[in-house]
Parts: sequence; C-alpha cells; structure tokens
Amino acid sequence: MLEKFRLAKEAEIKALKKLEDQGHSHQPWILLRPSLGLALMHPKSHGIIAEFKRASPSQGDINVDISPLDACLGYARAGASALSILTESRYFKGELNFLVEVAQLGLPLLRKDFIIHPLQVLATRATPASAILLIVRMFPNQKELDQIHGLCLDLDLEPVVEVFDHHDLDRAKEIGARIIQVNHRDLDTLQTDLNRSLELVQHKEAGEIWIGASGISTLAQVQTLKRAGLDALLLGTALMHSHDPGQSLAKLINPKEDHHDH
Repeated sequence: MLEKFRLAKEAEIKALKKLEDQGHSHQPWILLRPSLGLALMHPKSHGIIAEFKRASPSQGDINVDISPLDACLGYARAGASALSILTESRYFKGELNFLVEVAQLGLPLLRKDFIIHPLQVLATRATPASAILLIVRMFPNQKELDQIHGLCLDLDLEPVVEVFDHHDLDRAKEIGARIIQVNHRDLDTLQTDLNRSLELVQHKEAGEIWIGASGISTLAQVQTLKRAGLDALLLGTALMHSHDPGQSLAKLINPKEDHHDH
C-alpha cells in the first residue's frame, strides 16, 4: 500500500519540480497559523483532532457530498481542538485547497498526505496548514527523514511524525520528533489494532505530545486511550460516515448532553 501511495505522489512532485524550473516559488501563507501542539495541550482542550476525509483505500467513498467547510464547522462547534485535512487526491479524494476553505474557522490544521519531497513541504507552507504529517515508513532512508523533519521546523510547520511499531518509534525519537502519532492501521494490510498505542505510549518521554489515530469510534475507546497517556486522538472515518459529522463528534466529546438532529 505504501508503495502505491508513493507512486501516487510522483505526478505531484513532477509538477512541483516543473514549477520550480520555471522560476516559480511558493509564497508563504502570511496569516496566523495557530499552533497544533499548544491547542492539543491546552488545559481546556478535549484533545480531539477531527478529520475531513471523503474517501479512503480501506473504505472507498465515505462521504463525498458534504463540503469541507460544513463538516469542519460542525467539528469546531462540537469542540474539536484541531482539524486534519486529507489532501491526497487519488485514494482519498482530497485537495490542497481544502486547507484554505477551512482556515477561517481559526483551528490548527494538519495537512494529511504522503509527504516525501522537500517541494511538498514548501507547497504546504503556502497554505494555512500549521502542521504536516510525516510517515516514518515513507522514508527508507533515515537521513532523508531527518532532513525533511528539519525543513518543516525551519519553515515553522509542526511535523507530526507517524509511527506504527517500535522500530518506527526508535527512528522518530532519533530525529527528535516532538509530536508523535501512532497509527493503529497497518498500512500494508489496512487492519487496525488499538493496542499499538497502548503498547508504544509506554515509551513516551517528557516534552513529547502523543496522538492515537485510526479505528477510534466509541467513547470507551477514547477514554481507554486517554487514560493510557495519549494526549490527543485523531478521529476521521467514524465521524465522516455520519450525515452530520459534527454531531457525531459532539456525542463523543459531550456524551451527557442531548444532541438533537439539526
């Protein structure tokens, strides 16, 4: 699966190189980028990153009818601390412009995509994204992972470094990753196992922010993962399957309140 994702990015990288050859440079987004790390660690934060995701390789089309702004407005009202926006087009039907569409909500935005080239990082800096996903396994070469991680920091983009097992975690720690995301989904088999977070979070150190992602759909799961020491949880598919993703999130964040259909 990862190889498929890597191939899917080739056209995008080629296009970015062509622009660069023509003398084009990405103008940095000059408006405020709220910090993802600060938002997740805020004392009043629910620690939920709500994701806008129209489709996925494991699910096919999830919800292609709702606009990014409508879904994310619902998330913001429900109390999401941050938003994750899928920008990968082939498998997830995302667009880079979705980041611009939801920037007005004022929440930190995580660009979720398969980032493997410095030009993709420069292109991200031209959007309102505060943070960018780096999947350790997309970088067979540790030096390249270290360089891209450093470039993100230089450009004031918070790198969210995604790991899947102990080996990935060792590599993330080696580059000094501060925000570590454990993906419960095996990107090769697409199966999910929440125990990955419960096991890996035991290696959490001071100053690190840990996020659990994939396969989280119930209040009990949210509570278990939070109790285990995860600072934040990323929820996407479970929310996007609803005709009102924001309401689904509200039920998870404030289960005691009565949430009527709007």
